[in-house]
Amino acid sequence: MIVLGADMHNSHTLAAVGASTGELVGDTTVSVGERGFAAALDWATGLSDERVWALEDRRHVSGAFERFLLVHGERVVRVATRLMAGERRAGRDRGKSDRIDALAVARAGLREGVERLPVAELGGVELDIRLLVDHRERLVRMRTALSNDLLWHLHDLWPEQTFPGCALLSKKWSATVGRRLARAEQTAC
Repeated sequence: MIVLGADMHNSHTLAAVGASTGELVGDTTVSVGERGFAAALDWATGLSDERVWALEDRRHVSGAFERFLLVHGERVVRVATRLMAGERRAGRDRGKSDRIDALAVARAGLREGVERLPVAELGGVELDIRLLVDHRERLVRMRTALSNDLLWHLHDLWPEQTFPGCALLSKKWSATVGRRLARAEQTAC
């Protein structure tokens, strides 16, 4: 069995290590996208029939590759970034490169035990719900920020006027503010 680590950026650098020894079996770099992903899978298939992909848990970068592997029936585990620091320091190669990072991911996955690491799965309805909740929270934050900005501008115009916290959501207050703004002198500030 082999463990495949990947360093993912503008291209994906892959390193395969033997599960029993942790020694480097091979490495390659592929382009990002369907063609590159297929080339990576072909390369890994040529190394061993029994394999586990250990990907650094940075889903904003690795998400497309992770989904490709899962759709093609591959076993994928996620390696937390902090687990690789020790592997980079203990590595024989000095410096920082994509190959060193890919090797560090594979060896960290091996050291932690691929059966104990979080297993990647295709997102189902829970992913849709999480995305909707995230979007709603983002909209609420934006509305709150705009409301606060407007209240500060109104306070700057009329320091003597106090507004309740929900003034901009109330029809009564928004109509009052609108009438007063219409009567106010128009300025550039």
